[in-house]
Amino acid sequence: MRHNMLGHALRWALGGALYGLLELVWRGHTHWTMILLAALLCIPLDLANEHMPWELPLWEQALFGGMVITAAELLAGLVLNLWLGLGIWDYSGLWGSILGQVCPQYAALWCLLAGPVIVAFDWLDHWFCGGKRPRYRLI
Repeated sequence: MRHNMLGHALRWALGGALYGLLELVWRGHTHWTMILLAALLCIPLDLANEHMPWELPLWEQALFGGMVITAAELLAGLVLNLWLGLGIWDYSGLWGSILGQVCPQYAALWCLLAGPVIVAFDWLDHWFCGGKRPRYRLI
């Protein structure tokens, strides 16, 4: 049941909406394109989560998920910001940034946020798509 497209779409839309809310709280504003982009960036996290074993400690799932998000953000930034010149975000002023598209500070934030998102995705899959009841190891 984990392959239910409606369930995936629900998780991606919810991820985009929650990211938009997070941006409103963090920066005081957002743009509809960021909500769409966040929903699209939920796709690789959701698909990676689908293949992570329950036995993998949650912190490792979050670390892996954060790295998946960071890789997807780099790819999106290369296309949207550098190739198309949209200038949606620019981390070039932050230490360790790669071409201004990703940086260690936000990669760490994505890892922290990935844990709760993975748990939310698992429970949404369980409640609405008939997926297995989530169970986690912390260490």
